[in-house]
Amino acid sequence: MTDLHMNDTHMDDRANRNRLMKRIALRFGLYTLLILFALYYLMPLFVMVVTSLKSLDEIRTGSLLSLPREIDFSSWGKAWSSACTGIQCEGLRPYFWNSVLLSIPAVAISTLLGAINGYVLAQWRFKGSNILFALMLFGCFIPFQVVLLPMALTLGALKIAGSIPGLMLVHIVYGIGFTTLFFRNFYVTIPTELVKAAKVDGAGFFRIFFAIFLPVSPPIIVVTIIWQFTQIWNDFLFGVSFSQAGTQPITVALNNIVNATTGVKEYNVDMAAAIIAALPTLLVYVVAGKYFIRGLTAGSVKG
Repeated sequence: MTDLHMNDTHMDDRANRNRLMKRIALRFGLYTLLILFALYYLMPLFVMVVTSLKSLDEIRTGSLLSLPREIDFSSWGKAWSSACTGIQCEGLRPYFWNSVLLSIPAVAISTLLGAINGYVLAQWRFKGSNILFALMLFGCFIPFQVVLLPMALTLGALKIAGSIPGLMLVHIVYGIGFTTLFFRNFYVTIPTELVKAAKVDGAGFFRIFFAIFLPVSPPIIVVTIIWQFTQIWNDFLFGVSFSQAGTQPITVALNNIVNATTGVKEYNVDMAAAIIAALPTLLVYVVAGKYFIRGLTAGSVKG
């Protein structure tokens, strides 16, 4: 009887060890696969960084993946202040500030309008509100190319074609559908009893919004800011279609630098310019990226 019990114990220990080894092997395989995917994903960024730190002679004679023999930041300075974007050689600097002047107000206005729209559609339902929300969602999936001509006619009629305010209006209009979706899905999780109680106490539309809904909105506000800022900063189609010399965003200037056909092709300057153009969105995701998924899932319980 004792021997049988000991054999059962040994068999259980062996089975536990086998399960543990399988679990370790699976975890090792999973982490190995994730590391390989991460390296594959980060390889273009690595190539961009090391190329931007090399001289042209080293780029011509060295390997694409090799580290720079001597770190050279001159390409970064040229990309920022003296690279040619056409007939003008003033680098990315003026276009960077154009994008800043464009993005910050457009993000703020579209976020505020989306918050108010979402608040209305979630808590102040009226006849046809669901149809209106469906139409706004439909607008989110209209391809950019479809709205180019009507938007150009609208900007011309408003006398703001080719200006930063005109481009700002385009991004605000196109972003309202997304911001409304985010805020509506977040606000439907807030109990309607709070709104009813506030109405009984005499609170009006905006008092309820600013006193009850806005204070609980930071998670979804972060989501909206990240989404809108990324979309606006990285946009090229609207920028090249609705701007002109002096009002172009940084993505248009980057395209002009990379596709310049005069002079020597400076790959280190091209890579430095691309990194400079991408830095603001990278910084936004590094600083607030963890709140993006948290904010998105905060409105996924109800509605």
